[in-house]
Amino acid sequence: MGTATAAAVGGKTSIPYGWVDFCGRRPDQCEVQALPAVDLKLTPRTWTTLDRINRVVNGYIVPESNLDHWGTIQDHWDYPVDGKGDCKIYALFKRKLLLDAGFPRQALLMTVVYDLHGEGHAILTVKTDKGDFILDNLVDNIRSWDATGYYFLKRQSQQDPNIWVSINLRGDAAFPDKLRKAIN
Repeated sequence: MGTATAAAVGGKTSIPYGWVDFCGRRPDQCEVQALPAVDLKLTPRTWTTLDRINRVVNGYIVPESNLDHWGTIQDHWDYPVDGKGDCKIYALFKRKLLLDAGFPRQALLMTVVYDLHGEGHAILTVKTDKGDFILDNLVDNIRSWDATGYYFLKRQSQQDPNIWVSINLRGDAAFPDKLRKAIN
């Protein structure tokens, strides 16, 4: 169990198409009331649950691109109904399992980043009283947001999962020069 800083967020930004599509197919997951922001109280027990769910989901889902899985390059967000999927499927399933375990919705935020190769990537940010931690299908260990090396673009608002806020922060000094040039 570690400590981290909290990523500073900006104002409202565009909602990813995949989230809108997911909500259209699974309205029960999205038609929720706004709630006050809450951070997860990080204890050895909650850390163990986060770690277990991160590792179990990473081991359960077979990685497969949208094109190979769904026959489209369009962004498709869903749960692993057949045990396959890309990063969005991993992050959504982790979020669902943590919600089912009683974790506060306001602390489990779908997040869009550029990964170390400059590719779009989805992860789950867990807002805690000890900082922001990342559950990622590319890494089994839970990391502080600023230890990922990713460029953070946007995430769900803590109050309302249907509102997204900008982040626009680099995760660390190891940020790839190729990506730095692409976004500057």
